[in-house]
Amino acid sequence: MSFFFLKAYWQLLLFERAIARGSFDRVYSRVRNCPIDTRTPAEGTAERICSALDMACIWYWKEIPCLQRSAATACLLRRHGVAAQMVIGVQHLPFRAHAWVEVDGVVVNDKPYAPEMYAVLDRC
Repeated sequence: MSFFFLKAYWQLLLFERAIARGSFDRVYSRVRNCPIDTRTPAEGTAERICSALDMACIWYWKEIPCLQRSAATACLLRRHGVAAQMVIGVQHLPFRAHAWVEVDGVVVNDKPYAPEMYAVLDRC
């Protein structure tokens, strides 16, 4: 778990930098272009990575926005052979945007009913 924790924390730092610069394009393209490892992931890899990211968010020095958390999760999952998609959605009233990660159509880093609350804008 400590290996995934360190990788998760590093991913949060990388995306923090891009978001701090106001570069949504950079975050989006980094996730979209992140390759999926061709090796078959070990059983439970997605769960271990999501748990490590939860732990990294607890130890991060400030609150993590959903975009940063989802981008880090999607890239880490892809680098370990899990075909993850970052999903960006909006809610009309009151207006809100949100990001989460899905694997095979199942939400892995948020509430399972997130897709019911938000209209999906894009998947990357």
